[in-house]
Amino acid sequence: MKQALQDFCDHLMVAMSDHVLSSCEEKGELILTVNQNSIVRVLNFLRDDSACQFKVLIDICGVDYPERDPRFEVVYQLLSPAQNQRLMVKVRANADTLVPSATGIFSSAGWFEREVWDLFGISFSGHPDLRRILTDYGFEGHPLRKDFPLTGHVEVHYDDEQKRVVYKPVKLVQEFRSFDFLSPWEGIQQLPPGDEKIEAGEETEVGEP
Repeated sequence: MKQALQDFCDHLMVAMSDHVLSSCEEKGELILTVNQNSIVRVLNFLRDDSACQFKVLIDICGVDYPERDPRFEVVYQLLSPAQNQRLMVKVRANADTLVPSATGIFSSAGWFEREVWDLFGISFSGHPDLRRILTDYGFEGHPLRKDFPLTGHVEVHYDDEQKRVVYKPVKLVQEFRSFDFLSPWEGIQQLPPGDEKIEAGEETEVGEP
């Protein structure tokens, strides 16, 4: 870890030692894992402390680890223009966990937290308007969970007879397909009967008639 980053990490660990569970450096950036109930206090400190000044919340996203307990991680990406530094803050949570909302610190957190709830089902306490944002209001489940089926549960289309959008169980006409990845342009060439198939990309000698 570079000295400047090490000094910054030491400053955080002294100030937030009761709230930071672990810290590490990866690709020149500091990653903090903090106590779930302390996320608001930690984010507030990172924004207002003169040595930090992480004024920009770039993103909040979810990560699913089905085999682990707690199953989910909520990841906050922060930027400090004054310090020219990025920081990743992680909080672990389960499906029934209420993660404190960061909307009181960063106004942009409102949209990000709605997206995390919509796609992963992680709830945020204190959020002023926690609704779906990418899926429709009748959607069942959370599509970025790793146990969510790739085909989904229902398919949606507009019915001309009923003059409305209808939901029907997913029906796959073709479940599997075979692809030839040797050449996306040529595929497999077929010679006249009696000759062998030529795989795409193979060189052949064509004799004179």
